[in-house]
Amino acid sequence: MKSTFRLSNSALAVALALGFAGLAHAQSLKDAVQQTVSSNPDVRYDATQRLANDQAVNVARGGYLPKVDLFAGYGREGSDNLVTRTYFANQTPPQQTNQYRTLTRREAQATLSQMLFDGMGVYSEVNRNKARVESAAYKTLGTSEIFGLRAIEVYLNVLRTREIVELTKQNLDFHLKTQDQIKVRSGGGVGRKSDQEQIDARVALAKANLGAAEANLRDAEIQFQRIVGGRPTSLVKPVLPEPSALPKNEEEAVKVAIENHPILKSAQADVKATEYQQKAAESFMFPRFDAEFGYGKNDNLDGQPGPNDERYAMVRMRWNIFKGLSDVSRVKETGYFKVQAMEVRNRTQRQVDEAARLSWNALVSVRERLPSLRDHAVKSQETRDSYAQQFNLGQRTLLDLLDSENEVYTARTDYLTGEYLEAFARYRLLADTNLLLTNLGVTPPEESVLTAD
Repeated sequence: MKSTFRLSNSALAVALALGFAGLAHAQSLKDAVQQTVSSNPDVRYDATQRLANDQAVNVARGGYLPKVDLFAGYGREGSDNLVTRTYFANQTPPQQTNQYRTLTRREAQATLSQMLFDGMGVYSEVNRNKARVESAAYKTLGTSEIFGLRAIEVYLNVLRTREIVELTKQNLDFHLKTQDQIKVRSGGGVGRKSDQEQIDARVALAKANLGAAEANLRDAEIQFQRIVGGRPTSLVKPVLPEPSALPKNEEEAVKVAIENHPILKSAQADVKATEYQQKAAESFMFPRFDAEFGYGKNDNLDGQPGPNDERYAMVRMRWNIFKGLSDVSRVKETGYFKVQAMEVRNRTQRQVDEAARLSWNALVSVRERLPSLRDHAVKSQETRDSYAQQFNLGQRTLLDLLDSENEVYTARTDYLTGEYLEAFARYRLLADTNLLLTNLGVTPPEESVLTAD
């Protein structure tokens, strides 16, 4: 059974104050995360890169297919060769000064070529781009998890700051009621001037605190709009993930993160891409064989009037024996690229390990603190209530009463913040183990899904 996010008495009052009038238009946590994953520019950027890499695979696959080239030409050609010189020598009288014969040249050719062997260059290039597709897909999923968590963070922050505003209003109401009480006493001649000054100062401070809390709420709503892509409307309390959905201990969290983290899988795919890139570079050191079929229909070529047609079917070999050692250097260069990609993968693995441990530590830490924060809030409120009764009996000073109220306000705010930190820590741990979107039932971008080729 899922544990529902706990509500203190004040938080319940906030929920009732917000009312259910906007429930038909309520925006759940799942809705906010889904909207973020579907529309956030950072997610869409990575998704577009995946689509571009898909086309790069198609470009590379074109190397397997035959190529057809058409060529046509029309113009004037002046030729000086054995044919034209024989022609001029046979003229009456023979011409010896101008050896160029000018004719109207026409050309039309069609060539079909099919690669037979290229040192596995096309094969390597296709697989390199497939690895790039894999990398981009995992990166899109990783970015979705990251911004899904950011959406949860801003969502919870808006809820938290709204509740803090209500707590601050309650704090101000208490001070205003106490101020009225002091005014009544002063009017009856039993109050002291110092009490009036003290309560006036505390009321001013409570009003300033309310202004600051409302400013923080506006900031939280602006951050929500930047991440999610819309203003927060009627947000509702989320149902927290079941304990069974979370890792049982730190080592399990690290193990799941290393196995599932999409950013780490993206880095591993980048290593694979550089391996095929090196093989593609090695292909230039092998001979290339192509089957070529051609047909040409020409007229008046090289000073010879009349048709000059041809048909041919050939197997051609091309092999560059020496190119200034550039091919050898290219192979070495791509080898270093592979080493770089491996080090990026190793660094990413360490970062994933660290993030999982930090998330586990944050969850354990806030869980350990919550009971103490709750006890502090309860005891502070009981103390404040006792001080209020004693103040009415003249057994406590106004300063004692106001200090106890401020302690209640601080304790309730700390406990409220602790509750939201505990909630966020759960989602953070899910994100670090690539389980966040699955747990929420959010559909990841289509571009993050790899299909069988």
